[in-house]
Amino acid sequence: MRSKFVAGNWKMNGSLAANAALLEALVSGSHGLPAGAMAVLAPFPYLAQCEARLSGSGIRWGAQDLSEHASGAFTGEVAGSMLREFGCSFVLVGHSERRAMHGESSELVGRKAVAAHAVGLTPVVCVGESLAEREAGLTESVVSSQIQVFLDVAGPAVLAAAVIAYEPVWAIGTGKTASPEQAQEVHALVRRVVAAVDAGRASTIQILYGGSVKGSNAASLFAMPDVDGGLVGGASLNGSEFLDICRAAVACGPT
Repeated sequence: MRSKFVAGNWKMNGSLAANAALLEALVSGSHGLPAGAMAVLAPFPYLAQCEARLSGSGIRWGAQDLSEHASGAFTGEVAGSMLREFGCSFVLVGHSERRAMHGESSELVGRKAVAAHAVGLTPVVCVGESLAEREAGLTESVVSSQIQVFLDVAGPAVLAAAVIAYEPVWAIGTGKTASPEQAQEVHALVRRVVAAVDAGRASTIQILYGGSVKGSNAASLFAMPDVDGGLVGGASLNGSEFLDICRAAVACGPT
C-alpha cells in the first residue's frame, strides 16, 4: 500500500513574517491529517524557522537542493549533513529549474541523490519533459532516460529510499496542468522503468505529480492509480489552498 503524500516547494519565496503566518496556518489546519502526510520544502535560510515551528506537529520539512559533496572548498554550496542538523527529512534533487537554469545533468542528479541518502535524507527525484519535447512526441524517451540515469548512478539502496516527482516542465508556473489521464500515463511509465530494475520497489515507491496543482484539480489528479500525491509550487504559499490539496490527497486514500 502506498500512502498519499504532498510536499510544498516554496521556491525562492518567503520572509520571516510571512513564513510565520503560513506555518501557523498549516499547523492549525493540519489537525485530523495523518502525521507525515505533508511537508514543506523551504529556502535554506528558513530551515531553522521550519524546525522551530513544525517540530512535533506531524508536518515534515526539507530543502530544495544540496551539494553532491560532503564538505570542502565549495563556496555557496550546502551539504546534506547541514540539512540534517536542522531536522530536514527531504531534499529535492533535479528540479526542472535546477536542470534548466543551472545545467544540472541527470548524472549530477543521481550523485546528489546518493549524497542525500548517505546522511539519511529522502531524495525527491524530479523528472519531466519540456513543452517542445512533449509536442515532438519525446515524453516517454526523455522521462525514461532521466529515470534510467538516476537508477544507474544511484543504485538500488538509494532507489529503496527515494521519492520520484513527475513535473511536466510545460505545466510548472504556467497555470497549465496535465490532465489526470496524461499524468497517469507518465506515472505508469515511471513505475514500469523502475520495475525493470526492482519490481518490488516499483509497487511501493511514491510518485508525485508536480505542475500547477491546485485545490480545484487535486482530487482528480490524486484519484489516478499511479499518482501518489503532489509536489506543489505556488499553491503551497497559501495556507488554506495547500491544506485543501493535502486533504484531497488523504481523502483519496492509499493506493
